[in-house]
Amino acid sequence: MTDRRHHNSPARRHGRTRRITPRAHWLLLSVLTVTLSTALLLQGYTHHMFGITSDAVTGARGRSEAVPRQVTHGGPVIADAATSAHTARVKDRTVALTFDDGPDPVWTPRILDVLRRNHVHATFFVVGTQVVAHPELVRRIVAEDHEIGIHTFTHPDLARLAPWQRSLELRETQLTVAGAAGVTTALLRPPYSSRNDALDDADWSVVKQADTAGYVTVLSTQDAEDWQRPGADRILAHATPHGRAGQIVLMHDGGGDRSQTVAALGTLIPRLKAHGFRFSTVGASVGMAGSLRSARPGDHLQGMALIGLLRAGDWMVWLLGVLLGVAGAISVLRAAVVLIAARRHRRLRTADHGRSWGPPVCEPVSVIVPAYNESAGIEAAVRSLLASDHPVEIIVVDDGSTDGTADLVESLQLPGVRVIRQQNAGKPAALNTGLAAASCELVVMVDGDTVFEPGTVRTLVQPFADPRVGAVSGNAKVVNRGGLLGRWQHIEYVVGFNLDRRLFDLAECMPTVPGAIGAFRRRALLALGGVSDVTLAEDTDLTMALCRAGWRVVYEEGAVAWTEAPASLNALWRQRYRWCYGTLQAMWKHRGALVQRGAAGKLGRRGLVYLLLFQVLLPLLAPVVDIFAVYGLLFLDPVRIIGLWLAFLLLQLLMGRYAFRLDGERPGPLWSLPLQQFVYRQLMYLVVIQSVFTAVSGSRLRWQRMERYGSLRAPAGAEAPGHGLPSQDPGSPHPAPYDRLPHPAPYDRVPQEAPYDPFHQPAPYDGLPQSPPHNGYHQPPPHNGFR
Repeated sequence: MTDRRHHNSPARRHGRTRRITPRAHWLLLSVLTVTLSTALLLQGYTHHMFGITSDAVTGARGRSEAVPRQVTHGGPVIADAATSAHTARVKDRTVALTFDDGPDPVWTPRILDVLRRNHVHATFFVVGTQVVAHPELVRRIVAEDHEIGIHTFTHPDLARLAPWQRSLELRETQLTVAGAAGVTTALLRPPYSSRNDALDDADWSVVKQADTAGYVTVLSTQDAEDWQRPGADRILAHATPHGRAGQIVLMHDGGGDRSQTVAALGTLIPRLKAHGFRFSTVGASVGMAGSLRSARPGDHLQGMALIGLLRAGDWMVWLLGVLLGVAGAISVLRAAVVLIAARRHRRLRTADHGRSWGPPVCEPVSVIVPAYNESAGIEAAVRSLLASDHPVEIIVVDDGSTDGTADLVESLQLPGVRVIRQQNAGKPAALNTGLAAASCELVVMVDGDTVFEPGTVRTLVQPFADPRVGAVSGNAKVVNRGGLLGRWQHIEYVVGFNLDRRLFDLAECMPTVPGAIGAFRRRALLALGGVSDVTLAEDTDLTMALCRAGWRVVYEEGAVAWTEAPASLNALWRQRYRWCYGTLQAMWKHRGALVQRGAAGKLGRRGLVYLLLFQVLLPLLAPVVDIFAVYGLLFLDPVRIIGLWLAFLLLQLLMGRYAFRLDGERPGPLWSLPLQQFVYRQLMYLVVIQSVFTAVSGSRLRWQRMERYGSLRAPAGAEAPGHGLPSQDPGSPHPAPYDRLPHPAPYDRVPQEAPYDPFHQPAPYDGLPQSPPHNGYHQPPPHNGFR
């Protein structure tokens, strides 16, 4: 992003402009976040909390004192368990084939084919998650006159769950069956159940709760043990009844490879038919009528919605996994490219130091300081500029301050410092006023809350020895680094902004010369019509315009300026919101660079694409990544998720350490980098979301002046005693009073008394044509000065 410290210009009316406060998108974002979180929670619960293993009995059997004797020694179908329990047995020479854990897309259709060829009907106890995944198989089961029973939603041991979880398992499974096939069932087979005599007290509590919910519990009398996959012959032996008694045979159509079950079934049915057995569903085999009923419309709709939500959750998890992988790969690629570019940038600057730009630049410089209500720091800023070891004239443009900023500067009576007063018109207008009053070809623009080192101006203008250079970006550093917020911004300036600027410099696609410290050729700016006010990021807009005009924009890391950063989250939000929104405006305004050639094409295809990928799209994905990380901690392998997070953090620490070394900074503040992931990063991506919605809605953003804290100090050796810069050598002493520049005629081109029209520009400055018409975004509303 960019380093901006001030205000906007008045907006011109372009037709009828909407005034929209973009708050509805926060409601939309909240709804989407809640929906995504709910879908992921359901998906995680249904797919990763339990899972299908087998129908083997788990754990040691507990006490069975509560199980009625008539149930223990009764039939496998249990009804009225909560009141007067009774059971039912299968009729003699009748076999009820039952299949658990399906439907499965491979094995259920094959089993259905075997049953159809042999004209046999069976009962399928389905798992809710499998119904969600394959609702068409449930419809086929019902259409071919088979019976449906539920086998819970996620196949847990119900005896180990709380009553509310049991109810949830039963209800959700019933809804999925209703949604898939339009029917409901009264049959339940608890997972891991066996014969009647295997019931203990915990199992009996499950049976009673199921009866209260309206279910008849179906156990088994003969286990084919196909879940062990012992071979088709063994399965056939275990499934064959001994004697004439009717049997409920337990088999499986899901939960694993069921090829042996299919093979055994193809032999079992003809063999039993040959021995006089007939086949029936569970309900028909015990004389139970109406086990399947048409679902009520409400249940059918709820079931369809549940299936849709869960299937969407599966799709979301897949998509998030892909996006996470892509984002991770892009982040690693970006880190590698940025670090390689920074290293090469440093080598080039070190190898050609003093010779890369040409002969030393000694010509005087005009320094323009736009100011609105900067009384807290303007004295330190001006005195630091006077302490420069390069000849300067200082022009302070007071943009209608109400706190006595202009009076304060004038009262200092500093040589070489002029104050120009104008009615409040915004930062671009103030810069244009200073540009018109400047007497030098080289112009430095500096914010009123920024302090220069003695050698900053001299270092900043050296690249102008190359006639191709039209602008130079300096190195802005945070002066108020106390507290976590100050440290995080310090890290961002050093690691984010400055590493990116080295890359942009090397790729010749610098998108922003920050308002805190930048130098320009005056004739290049005049050719553009001065500083435009059509975006809130006037520095980014101006820099992109220079690149498109064919000028080269470079980064001079040795030109250091100290600036105040926001000291509260609220102030930081407002500042970054304007930066991001203004950058989006500038990107849209200069989108034509994407198809241009030369310097403009480099800006478009390198700079704009980089900004779009890493400062817009990736932050928009960040909330989804965070939600998926929480999902992974809850439902996936938490060790793996934590390991990935630590690897990403290590990459950031390595980048930070290298960037701090390049900038000559002590690495101490990097200890706070892990904490930055839990507060600062979320704030930044919310800023991007807000900015994108504001841009899409065409809303107009108000500028707000950032509160000044008075933490800046002028360097020692200035006109008046100073206190030095933090951790910096005060540098060379203040030069002799400035008298090497001819003092220009009094500036009288700013209309002082004309009433301010907030929707139109002030009277044109002499020699500065007005900015081109606004394109792509609505203008901001009238403001009350700098932020």
